[in-house]
Amino acid sequence: MDTPFWADADRLLIRYGAPFSPRVVERAAGAYVYDDEGNAILDFTSGQMSSVLGHSHPDIVSAVSTAIGSLDHLFSGMLSRPVLDLAAALAETLPPELGKMLLLSTGAESNEAAIKLAKLYTGRYEIVSFDRSWHGMSHGAASATYSAGRRGYGPPTPGNFSLPTPNAYRSPFRTSDGSYDWEAELAYGFAQIDQQSSGSLAACLVEPVLSSAGIIELPPGYLARLKEMCEERGMLLILDEAQTGLGRTGTMYAFERDGVVPDLLTLSKTLGSGLPVAAVLTGEHIERVCHERGFLFFTTHVSDPLAATVGATVLSVIRRDGLVDRAAALGRQLTARLEDLRDRYDIVGDVRGRGLLQGVELVTDRQRRTPADKAGQAVTQECLDRGLHLNIVQLPGMGGTFRIAPPMTVTEDELHAGIDILAAAIEKVAPGRPGA
Repeated sequence: MDTPFWADADRLLIRYGAPFSPRVVERAAGAYVYDDEGNAILDFTSGQMSSVLGHSHPDIVSAVSTAIGSLDHLFSGMLSRPVLDLAAALAETLPPELGKMLLLSTGAESNEAAIKLAKLYTGRYEIVSFDRSWHGMSHGAASATYSAGRRGYGPPTPGNFSLPTPNAYRSPFRTSDGSYDWEAELAYGFAQIDQQSSGSLAACLVEPVLSSAGIIELPPGYLARLKEMCEERGMLLILDEAQTGLGRTGTMYAFERDGVVPDLLTLSKTLGSGLPVAAVLTGEHIERVCHERGFLFFTTHVSDPLAATVGATVLSVIRRDGLVDRAAALGRQLTARLEDLRDRYDIVGDVRGRGLLQGVELVTDRQRRTPADKAGQAVTQECLDRGLHLNIVQLPGMGGTFRIAPPMTVTEDELHAGIDILAAAIEKVAPGRPGA
C-alpha cells in the first residue's frame, strides 16, 4: 500500500461516500484495471457501471482524440453536426415516440431535465419513485432517491412519494401458494400515494432494473401495469436506463422486454461508456408543449459536440460488433454460473438480473433470509485480493448483494475467470455443502 498516497488523499480530498478501494489505480484497458504495483484486477463493475465497451476502447480513444483537436465545446446556444448525428443514431434505435433528444452530461442531470419536462407538461409537481431508488445526487433527482442520502440536508423537493420496490425475494406480498404478488403490492402502493397526493401527480420515475437497490428486476407485466396506472392518473412515465440502456441486459433497452414505451427516457452511464454523456428522449408532442411553455435547461455543457461524438461512437461500436446479442449470450452463461453457486453454497440466497447486469444476494440463513453483512464484506475483500473488483450493495433489511456488470466486450475466458474467483472467495468465507 502506498502510504504517502493515502495520507495525501486523507489530507486533500473531501470524502463523498463509502471508503475508497484500497488500491491506487494507474491505468485501465479492456476488462482490467491495473494498480501501482502492476496487479491486474478484473473490473466487474465497468468503472461506475458505465464502461460497456471496456476501458480505453480504441474507437473511443480515436473519437475523443479527433474531437478534442477539432470540435469539443461550444456556447450552449450553438449547434454542431455531431449533436444531430447522435440524435439521429439514437432515434434509429428507439420507437418514434422517443424521437426528440436533449444532450447533457450526467445521469442526475438527465433526470433533473426529465422531471422538469414532466412538471411543465402536466402542470403538476408530484413525483413518484421506488423506495429503493437511486436517480442522482442533485436536488430534484436526490428527492426522488430513497436508497441513501436523504438525511441531514433539510427538506427534499415538495411532492415526492415512494412506491414499494418490487423485490420478489423479500416482499411481504404473497399469494396463497407463497409466490410473489406484485399486482397487490403495486395496487397497495398507489392507494397510499392517492391518499397522500394533493391532486398534482406529474410523473413516475423508475429504473427497469434497480441496480443500487441490489439488482431488483421488475417482474414481467409490472411495467405495463405501471404505465396503465400512470395514464389513469394523468401522469407521465419516466424510465431511467442509466445502467440498463444500450444492450447490457440483452436488449438494446430494457423496456423492450415489456413492450412498454415510456413518455420520457433518460440515458447516461452506458451512453458515454465511462465518459460524461447523458440524454433525455421524448416525443414531438411533449417537446412542443414544453417549448411553448418556456422549457429552460440551459447548462454549460448542453449539446456539447465532444459528448455527442462519444455517444455516437458508442452506438456505432455496439451495432458493428453485435454487442447486444453478445450480452444476451454471455448473460445466459453468467446466469448458469451464478445459479450453480446458489446450488452449491447456502450463503447464496438469490440470483437475479438480466444479461450482463446480474446480482448475487448473500444471506446467513436461507429460510429467514438473514442479511450476511460481514460475510459480504469478507467476500468482497477476498475477491479483490485474488484480482476481481466487485461492488456489494448493503442496504438496511437486505443481504449484501454483489452487482456483476462486466463490460459487453468481456471475453468468455474473462467472464468465467471472474466467476471462478468469486466462487473461490465464497468457498473460503462460507464453504459449500459436502459433495455439492
